[in-house]
Amino acid sequence: AGLGQEILSLERKQDVIVVNGDPVLLEVLFHFISFLCLPCRVASDNAKAIELMERQPATILILTDIPIVQKGGMELIRTVKKRWPDTDIIVMTGQWKGFSYTDLINAGVSDFIQKPFNFNEFEAKLKRVIREQNLRAMLKSLSIRDALTGLYNRGFFEQKLEEEAQRAYRQGYLLHLVMADIDDFKRVNDIYGHQEGDRILKGLANILLNSTRKHVDSACRYGGDEFTVIIPNSELDKAQLIAERIRKNYLKIDTRDTTLSIGISQFKRTNKKLRD
Repeated sequence: AGLGQEILSLERKQDVIVVNGDPVLLEVLFHFISFLCLPCRVASDNAKAIELMERQPATILILTDIPIVQKGGMELIRTVKKRWPDTDIIVMTGQWKGFSYTDLINAGVSDFIQKPFNFNEFEAKLKRVIREQNLRAMLKSLSIRDALTGLYNRGFFEQKLEEEAQRAYRQGYLLHLVMADIDDFKRVNDIYGHQEGDRILKGLANILLNSTRKHVDSACRYGGDEFTVIIPNSELDKAQLIAERIRKNYLKIDTRDTTLSIGISQFKRTNKKLRD
């Protein structure tokens, strides 16, 4: 129950993939991990493990018996860490011939369990990995979020915009960028104080979140009283509707007689190649 509460604190539950050629061991581990309230999938070989990762990247991968999983366990570790670097890997093995503990750590393994294993030790190591994932997620969130509004910050915006432009170019769809600026915002700070200005900024941030597509559009605080929304894979009229919705919703709140200036920029693929 304690472990279940820990994972409920994350935005997404940790997903576990167990890789082993022994169907009996796979079933035992599947039931044990499921008992701990962790979503679990199983793979009998490396190819199946990669297929499961591609469908939904795991946050924890448990690889058992490196030498017998198609004799390519170390290669699987390197592939997973290269393509999904945030995935933690726990190795459970009783065969060490041909590699060492140092080899595992250098390849990116988070922990290992010697077979025959103890279920209490197994649970304890899963808990440790989950706690470390929670900490990394928290630190990452702090590094890309604006402290006042909770929106993405300018650093995230610049990286995300480049990524979305590259994706829009490859897939041939339109990308729109909405930029919004609060008019007469300095007057609010001068007359009513910065606390009142902060209230208006947070109000606009909530409007941006409620006026855009969750997990699709990216609302950011560009700086000061300037905000942006990255709108991928959408026609111009849809982007205009979003911008107008933001403007109207902003005027519905107490803005101390401030208004919004909003502009829309469009990116579409041309014959020019974007830089790699």
